[in-house]
Amino acid sequence: MTLVVIGPVTHDLVVIGDEKSNKVGGATYFQSFVFEEFYSDYMAIVNCFDERLIDDFPDAGKVRVIRKEDTHFFVNRYPFDDNRDVREQLSNFADIPILKSDLEDILPDVIDGFVLNPLNRYDLPAETVEFLKSFDVPIFLSVQGFLRLPDVKVNDNYTLKLCNFDRLDDILRGVSAIFLDEGEANIIGVDYDVDEIVITNGSLGSRIICDGEIKIDAVECDKVVDTTGCGDTYMAAYISQRLLLKSAENAGNFASQIASKKIRNYGPYNKNK
Repeated sequence: MTLVVIGPVTHDLVVIGDEKSNKVGGATYFQSFVFEEFYSDYMAIVNCFDERLIDDFPDAGKVRVIRKEDTHFFVNRYPFDDNRDVREQLSNFADIPILKSDLEDILPDVIDGFVLNPLNRYDLPAETVEFLKSFDVPIFLSVQGFLRLPDVKVNDNYTLKLCNFDRLDDILRGVSAIFLDEGEANIIGVDYDVDEIVITNGSLGSRIICDGEIKIDAVECDKVVDTTGCGDTYMAAYISQRLLLKSAENAGNFASQIASKKIRNYGPYNKNK
């Protein structure tokens, strides 16, 4: 059986102080490094134009590319050296939706579950999500992309604003677990027909709502190097443990440990660093 992780791979510009670096990014990219270590029977499905980006995945043989006419581009700027919870973002808001017809011929025969990582409102139309629900397997969904809209144009890109989505109720109905941060939770609330709601809050930890609320402390990190992809890393680590039938609390504590290890180094999670 296979865990299917779906969402864009991106070309990122990361700006930390005066340092600029071009990197591969996207939630599916960051998560693949965690699944490679802790849930190795997975497949990553990405939408992009630049297929060379998959060369940076931990195992390019597990990646399927849906070729589109554009690639997501993000600028992730961290203006404060002493507070990496603050991030300023720009994006080209690529309109390259993943359609049911894109997926029908590439999904494996037997599926453990889906991890859905839209980066903007165009990536996963409601009709695509409904198609995936028909497989009757767990669906873990990152809410963030559905809330993002372009705001102010800056050269060829846009600042991001977060707004509720009138189709979000239908999209989330019946999903097994959703993942979002505290700001996003304040926008949409937490009253949805899902078994688990996982809310992250950077260095302040996280909380899990399922038959009550569980508070997960952040693992203290004495050297914060690169927080890009930290939430995606947490999400993948959490899912890997829940699929192995670990409790929500144990999964949250494990995810906090892996996220803390990730931010000590540049780039995605690396077990050897």
